Amino acid sequence: MESDEVRRLVAVEDTHWWYRERRAILRAQLRRLARLGRPGRALDVGAAGGGNTRVLADAGWAATATDMCPEAVESARERGLDAVRADARALPFLPGSMDLVTAFDVLEHVREDDLVAAEIARVLAPGGHALIAVPCDMALWSAHDEAVGHVRRYDRDTLTVVVEKAGLTVERVWSWNVLLRPLVALHRRRSAGSDLRRMPVLVNAGLSAVVRAERWLPVTSLRGVTLFLSARLRR
Repeated sequence: MESDEVRRLVAVEDTHWWYRERRAILRAQLRRLARLGRPGRALDVGAAGGGNTRVLADAGWAATATDMCPEAVESARERGLDAVRADARALPFLPGSMDLVTAFDVLEHVREDDLVAAEIARVLAPGGHALIAVPCDMALWSAHDEAVGHVRRYDRDTLTVVVEKAGLTVERVWSWNVLLRPLVALHRRRSAGSDLRRMPVLVNAGLSAVVRAERWLPVTSLRGVTLFLSARLRR
C-alpha cells in the first residue's frame, strides 16, 4: 500500500463502516480461539496503521505489526504498538514463533502470493492459526483495485489452493459484505480511483447497519466483496 493510501486509512479507519465491521469479525474469531486456549504471540502482516493489531493486543495477544511501508510502521508505533518493517515474502521471525498470524488485504498485493502464504505457515507454531482476508471475485475488478495496488481478486478455490499448498489446513472460507455487493459493483463500475475516504455520517451509519445484519443472516456462502479464511498449521 502506498504512503498516501496508508495516511488516508489511518485517518478514517476508527470510524469507517468497512474497517469497524472487519474489526468486529476479527474480535469474533479471537473469541473462538480463546475457547481453545490462552492467547500467545500474534503477528499482524500488512498491518498498515495497526487497527487490527490493536484488536489483537486488546484481546490479550502479544501482538506485533509488520508492513513494508515506513509510514505505516511509524503510525503503528505512534499508537503504542510493536511494529517492524518487513516484506511479507521474507518475514524476520523464527520458524514456529507465532501462535496466530493475521493477514487482512495482503495476498492480493503480492504477485508471489504463494511466498506470503509459505511465510505465514513457516512462522506459525504447530497447531497455530491463520486468519486471512482478501478481495473477492475478478468480476468486481475496477479502477479502485488498480489505485490501491491489487494484483488480483480471489475466489474460494484460488484462495484455498494458495493456503493449502503452503501446508496449512483450511478450516473455513466465508464471504463478507454480501448484502452490499450490488451497490459496491455499481459504484466500482463508475469509480476512477481508490474508494478510501471519509464518509458522510448518515451514509456511514446506514452502510454500517446493513453490513452488521450479516452477523445474523445466513449469507456467508453467497458471493460478497471480501473472502475470509481461517486455517491452522498441522501438528
